[in-house]
Amino acid sequence: MIESELKYADGTPVQCVIADTNIGGGAEVARCAEKFSTENVVATLTVTPCWCYGTETMDLDPNTIKAVWGFNGTERPGAVYLAAVMAAYAQRGLPAFSIYGHDVQDSTDTSVPEDVKEKILRFAKGAVAVGQMKDKAYVNIGSVAMGIAGSDAQASFFQKYLGMRTEWVDMTEILRRIKLEIYDEEEFEIAREWVENNCKEGLDINDDESLQENIRKSKVVPYEEEWDFCVKHAMICKDILFGNKKLADKGWHEEALGRNGIAGGFQGQRQWTDWLPNADFTEAILASTFDWTGARAPIAFATENDTLNGTAMLLGTLLTNKAPIFSDVRTYWSPESVERVTGHKLSGVAENGVIHLINSGASCLDGSGAAQDEEGNGTMKEFWNMTEEDIKACLEATDWRAANHQYFRGGGFSSHFITEAEMPITMIRVNIVEGVGPTLQIAEGYTAHIPEDVSKVLEDRTDTTWPTTWFAPRIGMKGFETVYDVMANWGANHGASVHGHVGADIITLASMLRIPVVMHNVEDENVFRPHAFKGFGTKDLEGSDLRACAYYGPLYK
Repeated sequence: MIESELKYADGTPVQCVIADTNIGGGAEVARCAEKFSTENVVATLTVTPCWCYGTETMDLDPNTIKAVWGFNGTERPGAVYLAAVMAAYAQRGLPAFSIYGHDVQDSTDTSVPEDVKEKILRFAKGAVAVGQMKDKAYVNIGSVAMGIAGSDAQASFFQKYLGMRTEWVDMTEILRRIKLEIYDEEEFEIAREWVENNCKEGLDINDDESLQENIRKSKVVPYEEEWDFCVKHAMICKDILFGNKKLADKGWHEEALGRNGIAGGFQGQRQWTDWLPNADFTEAILASTFDWTGARAPIAFATENDTLNGTAMLLGTLLTNKAPIFSDVRTYWSPESVERVTGHKLSGVAENGVIHLINSGASCLDGSGAAQDEEGNGTMKEFWNMTEEDIKACLEATDWRAANHQYFRGGGFSSHFITEAEMPITMIRVNIVEGVGPTLQIAEGYTAHIPEDVSKVLEDRTDTTWPTTWFAPRIGMKGFETVYDVMANWGANHGASVHGHVGADIITLASMLRIPVVMHNVEDENVFRPHAFKGFGTKDLEGSDLRACAYYGPLYK
């Protein structure tokens, strides 16, 4: 079931390792543990239809994430073992997930009930995400952008909570590699031709004559060379993260290795963008499910090096295998405000107002919603499901507008699209709160379609060169009383959105990492955390989550 339904980020099926024998006592436990230790097992799922000796058979490895499925059948007391071993795990300080089917099954029934399947897959998704992050690196290219707190990458957070290394690379490394031609020239020619054929230029709003002289003379890369520069920038950033064996062939052996990255970000603003082309093309194309090489896994790569939002992008991408949308959580538009400014009355999913998700062109092109599902509806897909038609549609829906010189003196290009499709999405944010540590916020909702003429009026009040997504969060729960409350309660200037309503999956993953969720609109019945968390309270699930995460501490101590 797990191997047939779940995939790693590269599209290969998730691998399961099975113990060689049933486990009835300490000797078999030891043999199983020895086998698992050689297979890089990140999580264990115990399946039992009967009574076992819990303290003798439980998984005592502090480095594995644990779950137990106790068969619900009165002839065999699997549920009794489940309760007993959960008590043992709680006593030993080893949080474990409890899986128990709602309905009684016959003892001969070998099927997996749907509610059990849902919990097993939710557990497995989270565990696989944890395993893929471990021992990888978050690569900061540059430092803190414009005083953004999320850009201040805290090595201890990545180390202790995610099991990741933090790497820093000065932005001048990009210039060195361009100057010394430390990139694959053949790939550059392919990429440049692809851009020429697929990345159409759009509106140029700049009137440089109206700008101050010091701004006009700041641009050092001529317009006719900007695309060359932007393409090289994207290639080099990817090489820095992952390496490129072609560089070794040119004698650049250290550069060929990369930084063992799984995610990263680029500072850009302002020390770079005040004189050089912006990184919007790099950030948008890396985060997408395709580039000049065809369909490929999306890369969580944060603009303004907002590492905390980059982390949110990474978590969402690992759980869905879909591209992350990086956005400013820019403006709450009430129905009254929209009607006052445009004369249009919002309806449908947008009837209670919308939040304008918009950033300087760094959003994945998948965020256009131009790919289509089997019914012809706009959607976002895993890269292995992206067809040539889907890729072409996303490129057609996007134009590249000259970077606004008021923001970006050095020029460049910003992706621009309007998300036309109404799709389910989940917006995520990681914050660090003094006295609490890292926290997570989750908002499920829908992208909203607003008539083009109305959308343009609202866009033009912000920046017409940037991509727009109108977000209508689901409301009616505590902290989500209105759309305004979602905007008001959001913890930072940025958010990361992924396709689908995956808040429950994120909550489960967060509990594995011991990051409390302090804001979400997921129904209580779908909240799946380790059983021991109930020992910290059952009436206030948010409070018990905070207390449990504080007690157990980060996954990697």
